[in-house]
Amino acid sequence: MGLKTVLNLSVVLLLGASASVAQQTSGSDLPSAPSAVQQQQQQREQQEQARRDQQQKEQADKQKAAQQTILAPTPDPAPASAANKDPDNPPDEPLTTIKKQVNEVNLVFTVTDKRGRFIKDLKQDDFKVLDDKKPPTSVVNFGSETNLPLRVGLLVDASNSIRDRFRFEQDAAIEFLNQIVRAKFDKAFVIGFDTTAEVTQDFTDSTEKLSAGVRLLRPGGGTALYDAIYYACRDKLLKSQDQVATRRAIILLTDGEDNQSRVTREEAIEMAQRAEVVIYPISTNVSGVKMKGDKVLERFADATGGRAFFPFKIEDVANAFSEIQDELRSQYLLAYKPADFQADGRYHSIEILAENHKNYKVRSRKGYYAPKQ
Repeated sequence: MGLKTVLNLSVVLLLGASASVAQQTSGSDLPSAPSAVQQQQQQREQQEQARRDQQQKEQADKQKAAQQTILAPTPDPAPASAANKDPDNPPDEPLTTIKKQVNEVNLVFTVTDKRGRFIKDLKQDDFKVLDDKKPPTSVVNFGSETNLPLRVGLLVDASNSIRDRFRFEQDAAIEFLNQIVRAKFDKAFVIGFDTTAEVTQDFTDSTEKLSAGVRLLRPGGGTALYDAIYYACRDKLLKSQDQVATRRAIILLTDGEDNQSRVTREEAIEMAQRAEVVIYPISTNVSGVKMKGDKVLERFADATGGRAFFPFKIEDVANAFSEIQDELRSQYLLAYKPADFQADGRYHSIEILAENHKNYKVRSRKGYYAPKQ
């Protein structure tokens, strides 16, 4: 065998490591039957390809699960949206949890006169608090809080029932977020819901990201209103870990109709009360006739200390957002220790009266759930 033939065979063996793909795509003179070395290389490549395929399948399954928020009234957290993975806003490092029995109740409330104007200059002695019809043991803190950091969830009904006015509502919501969220101070998130709830923008102080989250919303499908509220309260606002006092609120843009939820209305209200969330519904029903859904929205607002808005025409939605903004900056904060406190998980009713001011209306949540040991 000549030297030239030996060199050619060496080249063939070296090129054999390129596998059959090179054979199919190039017009080389490689032999059609692969050598043992080629077979081993092909096996390794096949195994590597199978591993990559499995990884891609697992990643696709995770992304699919992340896009579907499956709710159930259980303490297990619902799956996070894929929008939570924001490279520009990485999640905070987990904080060390110190379990401590807290026997204080914190209340945020508003006071208005007969014309609905906010009263901001009242003192602690102007109020009487009843916890399960009993006065508290002591008032720990009181003040007119117009500058507390906000933690706001914007929940937008993206079902077919609001398709005709969806674009206008998006514009109004974006303007609201631009006005109320202050950089490095307030945070908000955006959830769109039809049959499921989807986080299109997680907690952030960036109004640009929030606006983009609102623009990502697309109408379609049924309405799982109660599930969306339950999820936003449990997995977002209840779990938000802040080292300072904050004001938690949900702005709810919907017609109040629900036909898909797994949790009930009262379960959603209970979760809002546990998370100390005030709900401000804005009805998208502009028919001029009070519908069943409007009564649902009133129930959410009344139970949590919020206020329901019923615009007569679609242009009034922007005015409702403006009034909510004013209210969030015109509230009182009161902390007290209830009498006969027990960590039994029981519901306690709350009543706040503006003594010596019979014409004033106090609006706060109607109660709370004591923690369990």
